[in-house]
Order: sequence, then structure tokens, then C-alpha cells
Amino acid sequence: MSKAEARIKEVISFFKNKDTVLGYRKLMDCAIDTQDLDIYREVIMLTDWKEQFPEKEDELIEKSLSILERISKVPISEYETNNPVVIGEQLTKSYGYNRFKLGPISVKIHKGEVYGLVGENGNGKTTLLRLLAKELKYDEGHLDFRFDTIYNSDYDLRTNLVYIPQRTQKWYGSLKDNLKFVLSNYGIPPEENETRVLMMIARFGLWNYKHLKWNELSSGYKMRFELARTLLRQPELLLLDEPLANLDVLAQQVILEDLKSMCNSINNPIALILSSQQLYEVEKISDKVIYLKDGKYKDNKTTIADEKNQLIVEIDCEAKRDTLLSIFKDLQLEKLIYNGGIYVAYFKDDTTFSSVLELLGKHQIDVTYTRNISKSTRRFFVS
Repeated sequence: MSKAEARIKEVISFFKNKDTVLGYRKLMDCAIDTQDLDIYREVIMLTDWKEQFPEKEDELIEKSLSILERISKVPISEYETNNPVVIGEQLTKSYGYNRFKLGPISVKIHKGEVYGLVGENGNGKTTLLRLLAKELKYDEGHLDFRFDTIYNSDYDLRTNLVYIPQRTQKWYGSLKDNLKFVLSNYGIPPEENETRVLMMIARFGLWNYKHLKWNELSSGYKMRFELARTLLRQPELLLLDEPLANLDVLAQQVILEDLKSMCNSINNPIALILSSQQLYEVEKISDKVIYLKDGKYKDNKTTIADEKNQLIVEIDCEAKRDTLLSIFKDLQLEKLIYNGGIYVAYFKDDTTFSSVLELLGKHQIDVTYTRNISKSTRRFFVS
């Protein structure tokens, strides 16, 4: 089964299980992959109808499956993502004598993958993003961009990468007009411009906000606008600095899932690096998580092989330390630390997370929260 067929099968499953909101977003991703403007127009018309009749879920599913049938007949070529589009080797950046130094850092970035960038404030996340965006010059090392589009200057190069800082600039006029202006700079004919812009507005849930101005939008919708504007440009590399700041939990999850899906486009994938303080949300959608501490690099994959193999569990409960020590005495507990209101328990590698949960339940410990962080970059924060 091809990737396109698997994606369509997944969307059908969402609709059949009445996961309509998610199914419709995934349907639009399938439509965008076709690059067929007639299919775009069908989706645009259906989006307008959907907003007018939100209660007609069964009819929406029927209409969506009909469009999906059309999409399934459009041949889609799969992009080869094996070769990295960015290679950084031993990059360093210093800010004056005896001050902060980033690196040396070596990275390989592939299209179709999401790279989370985490770490406490002041440890180099924004500096690394700005180096990769060519906004800062590195002191030592080598940085090579291997984009599909040939570039003869830094200006040409930067048309293929987009860096969105945490605080975006104010824009004027309506949301829709601003998006149309983006494509007009690429010489897109007016009718195609309108269609592509409306398709992107639909995809990012901006349909009822397309005529609003900058000061009429919440922080979450401003970020959605920035992402829509960026993806219209079809960059090969997208760098986001704290895109989840000022968003509620649900909005964070939606934005991240949308980014993951768009970057995993079958024929036009994007390499995405995003920094965030929302560790678990970012880990959920990332193919690799990069952790920066004092300018030094670790990640959640390559580092594990070099570490002592342990089960590490976070536990938030009202039980006393002595109670937990007693409960876990037969589970090869190596140490129990109390960190910021949460216990962190370290066990030998042959202890299972399920056995920890079983003992907590058996002794009726009222657990507010627990998580296995053995393979999470969270373990770097608490160690």
C-alpha cells in the first residue's frame, strides 16, 4: 500500500468513527497533496457549506467521502526524503569573552521530519534557530543547505526557508488580502491565487476570520495566519520559535498536529524545527527532540545508548517519601528524589513501568499524575 493510499484509508476510518473534525482536516491534507485546483474548489465550497450548517454531520461525512473518492484517483508522486536538506557540522557561536557559547553542534535535518528544540531559557534555542535561518553568523563550523531549488545568493537561499520568531510583526488590511499578497509576489494568476489562498484559509480553520484585521484576532489565530502565510510559500525548511506561547492547551495540540500533518506531505514535505517550553506536547509529534543545556547538545535518541539503562518515573501524589520507599523496596529502586513537588523514581532496567503502576494501585496511593520519562528529554531537566 502506498503512502497516499494509507493516508486515504486513515481518513475514511476517521469519518466512519465520527471523528469528523480530525477527519476533515486530514481530508484537506489529502486534497492539498493533489495540487488539483478543481478539487481545491470542491473542498472550499464544502467548507463554506459546513460553516453554514454545522449540525449536518452525516451529510458532511457523505460529501467528504465523495471528495475523497475523487482524490483517490489522482496519481501522487512520493518525495524521497532520505537525503538531508541541512547539514551543520561543529557549529559554534559565542557572545563575547567569557560569556554564553553555543556548541559545538552537529545536526542533519531531513524533509518530512519534525525536530523539537527544548531547554530552559537562556540555553541557546533561539540562537540555534537564527543560525540555521542565516540571521546570525556562526563563529566556527560548517553549514550546508541542500535544497531542491538552486540558489546563487543568501537572498535566494532564504526564499526556501522561513523563520517565524516568537513575536511576529503587525500586518495591515484583511487576513485574506495579506495571504493573496504573498502569492502575488510569486506571479500566481488571480484566479489560482484566490483558490490557493481560500484552500489554506480552510485548512487552518480561518474561514470565519478571513475578513478580519490583525487587531481583531487572538494570539492563536495570528499564529495560524503566520503558518498559512508561510505554507503558501512552500518552503523547504521551517523554523518556529515558541509557536505555542500564549495558546491554550487545545489550541497547542491542534497547531502541532496540523504542523506534523503538513510537514508530512507526500509530494511536498517540509523540514520543521520548533522550539517550545511545552515539552510533552512537542515530544508527541517530533521525530527527534534536541535538548540544549548551557549551549551543549543532547537528543532523545542518540544519547540513550550512552546512558545507564534505567526506568525513570515521575509521580505526583500525597504519599510521604518513606511510604514510597517502602512500597518500591522490592522493585530495585535505585534512588527517589523530590523535584518541584513531584517524585522522580529511578529503577534498574529490568523493572517495568506496569509493575510500578500495579504497586501504586495495590497500596491505594492516590496518584494525581505519573509518567515514564526513561526516553523523554524530561529526564535531562530533572537529573
